Amino acid sequence: MTGRHFDEWQMGDHIAHEIRRTVTETDNLLFSVMTHNPQPLHIDLEAAKASEFGQILVNGTFTFALMIGLTVSDTTIGTLIANLGYDKLVMPKPVFIGDTMRASTEVIELRESRSRPTAGIVTFMHELTNQRDEVVCHCLRSTLLKRRES
Repeated sequence: MTGRHFDEWQMGDHIAHEIRRTVTETDNLLFSVMTHNPQPLHIDLEAAKASEFGQILVNGTFTFALMIGLTVSDTTIGTLIANLGYDKLVMPKPVFIGDTMRASTEVIELRESRSRPTAGIVTFMHELTNQRDEVVCHCLRSTLLKRRES
């Protein structure tokens, strides 16, 4: 699927993204190592077992990146000029190895670009939930999107 252009979005549009993803130990370990994050809760099973969670916690920045990745094909692929920012990022529940993630998106703001007549700004609220229907991550994402060619 391809993303939508600025003028194809309406306030309140909601998407339950079809792609789901189960988080693996390899995902977490590789992401932590690639980003030089030595947090024992992410990479040391014994330290994680001794924590209040009793198991490895998935790296939160991986969780955030996965949420955005799961939304791209339905929102901005092929229409994005730039991501302008991410706001109000919250992770109310932890993610564990083996959790299956799914994302949803709602359009919460649309505005014309003052500097680019061929583009507009769409603000999405993205939400990531696990197989227990617990929200594990959500944020606002502001994007500069192309308009449809006339």
